[in-house]
Parts: sequence; structure tokens; C-alpha cells
Amino acid sequence: MDKTVSSVAAAVADIPDGCVLMIGGFGGSGAPIELIHALIDRFRATGSPKNLTVVNNNAGNGSIGIAAMIKAGMVGKMICSFPRSSNAEAFNEKYLAGEIALELVPQGTLAERIRAAGAGIPAFYTPTSFGTELAEGKPVEEFEGKSYVQERWLKADFALIKGHIGDKMGNMTYRMAGRNFNPLMAMAANRTIAQVSSLIEPGGIDPQEVITPGIFVDALVEVKDPQQEEVLVRTGVVY
Repeated sequence: MDKTVSSVAAAVADIPDGCVLMIGGFGGSGAPIELIHALIDRFRATGSPKNLTVVNNNAGNGSIGIAAMIKAGMVGKMICSFPRSSNAEAFNEKYLAGEIALELVPQGTLAERIRAAGAGIPAFYTPTSFGTELAEGKPVEEFEGKSYVQERWLKADFALIKGHIGDKMGNMTYRMAGRNFNPLMAMAANRTIAQVSSLIEPGGIDPQEVITPGIFVDALVEVKDPQQEEVLVRTGVVY
């Protein structure tokens, strides 16, 4: 039942080419920077993984994290709500050059598609996007005189998430806004890899405070002083 691994490199060692990869975070809040960078290190050393479909709230900022993955050529497609944020040059350049695909999903719909996958719900209806290009080709039904668009669940092969405190069995808590997409993605992926700031023995977390139960976590690594995306971007760090 001990799900801990020795390093971030070991944690991401089995992620293959062409997989769907969910990455937690809302901007920099809750973003597993160390796991992402370990995956980039592996790509630079071996050329793998590549042609990834990455699911996140946005398409990265600056030259670190997801933006660094895109710049390195690891990402074939982004599924996100905000591809053009304040400093998204990496995505912009690849997209305009035709080197990366985009599936644009409204933020609430993105969260619900991920949640639906974790709950075993293959499809649901929402009024969001009705009458827009985002609804083209999707089934539409009328309920109580209002039109709704059918959206499908969104599953992943792997998820990289960031927690605050975790025990060796994979039970996790989150720090403030770092909770965001992370718990949903942990449930929607076939294999969930988590980094936590503090790793403790089983029983050390009050059961009422557990947000992600260990059943949804497959590998756990301790990163005591995690880096913050916004700080790295402001200081001009290039990964």
C-alpha cells in the first residue's frame, strides 16, 4: 500500500508517447511544476514522451511548466479554456505554425467533463456554447423550452497533480486555491501521479480533511519546497 516513489524522475518514468495527460492547476496555483520539469528532462534525454494531448485550464506561461513542454515540442494537442493568457508565446508560436492542435472548452464545461469521467457519467447536457462554433457537430436537446448541448466525459491516461500533505497510502489534502482541478483529475485518470509538500505516515491526516483518497493516487513523491509558476515567470526563468 506504500505508494511513495524516490524522485520526481521516477514518478514520471512510465508516461508514454501519445497519451492523454491531465495536469492540475489554475494558472500557477496547484501546478505540479517539479513533475512537469522532470518530464521535460526525460524528453530531452530520450526524446520521449512526445505527441501528448495535455488537458489543463490554460496553455502555460513564460518558459516554464506547460509552456516549456510546448516549446520543447512534446505536446501535439491542448485541451483547455484559456490558450492565450498574459504570457503564452510558446503556445501562440506553435499554434500559428500549425504545430499544435487546440480543443477549446469553456471552463465550467471542462471541469464538468473531467468530473463526469471520474463519476462514470459518459455524457451530460449544458446550455453553455449553444449557438456557437463550439457546439458544432454536437447533439442538442431541448429541456423545458431551452436548448442544451451534449458534452462527453473527458478521461486521461495519466494525471500530474499537486497536493499539500499526503500520506504513504496516497491520501491527500490541498492548500487553499491549490485544490482547483487537482481532485477532479485524480479521479478521471487511469494513473495519477502526485507531488506533495509534506509526506507523512498513514493515519497522520484527519479522515475528515482528506480531499483525494488514496484509492485515486498511484504514485506519490515529496517535494518539500515546490516552485511557484508566477515567481519563475516574473524572474525570467527559462526551463
